[in-house]
Amino acid sequence: MSQDESQLLYYEKRIKEMPAKVLQRHGVITKQDNLLSLSVGRLTLEQKAELRKICDQKLQDFIIKNGISIWDYRLIDNKGINDVLRFRVLKEAKGRCALCGASNKDFPLHIDHIIPRSKRGKTEYENLQALCEKCNCTKGDKDDTDFRQYGGEEKPVGIPFFEKEWILENENAFAVLDGYPVSVGHTLICPKRSFADLFDASQKEIDSVWQLANIRKKHLVQKDRSITGFNFGVNSGIAAGQTVLHCHFHLIPRRNGDTKNPTGGVRGVIPEKMNYR
Repeated sequence: MSQDESQLLYYEKRIKEMPAKVLQRHGVITKQDNLLSLSVGRLTLEQKAELRKICDQKLQDFIIKNGISIWDYRLIDNKGINDVLRFRVLKEAKGRCALCGASNKDFPLHIDHIIPRSKRGKTEYENLQALCEKCNCTKGDKDDTDFRQYGGEEKPVGIPFFEKEWILENENAFAVLDGYPVSVGHTLICPKRSFADLFDASQKEIDSVWQLANIRKKHLVQKDRSITGFNFGVNSGIAAGQTVLHCHFHLIPRRNGDTKNPTGGVRGVIPEKMNYR
């Protein structure tokens, strides 16, 4: 390195920007034009050796304390993501965000490093996932969550809706009959992607659920003329009564006289608050 002019200029600049100013302020060195000198008289051979020993000990103590992280900034993988790799990741993700399920029609899709480059993550297929612009831009550069485990087309184990007969289906949602119906025709409409909280649904998934709700409503009304209304809602969270931790929407047909006083509708989730008149 003693022959590398670019390195010599780089460290000369770094020294002048910080250490030289501090050392000058404490009277350790003097500066004349571009020449820096120690503010001491002639040193003996033994004194020079003692100074070198002290400096080397300080350097070794610093290395012991901080380890390889001292050079983290040099170990970052700056290799770009080529088109072949990008296509492979997007294909595996089926063109959807691994976290929220959004497609490129909802937001632009980014290729994200699972283990960030700031933590020495590599630009290789196993360390890449597809995230939409919204999710990727709100994800911290130290976060190393592999969101691929939350997505995919595999049917979740232990979720009863996936074991029932699907009476309706579109790209992002499906409908099944409720196993414990409140009324005849009580239908559950569920996103295909596995997540529990309603507020984690993408706009595309909400649109798909609403499309199936409208189709199912029309089918029910055509089949049963006694239906005069509907309740449509979600239990989101255990406190709200959710027992199956996969987001699902209840479409409940209502008929005249099916309850003594229907006033308040969904307010009945807290019985004493239902009748507010």
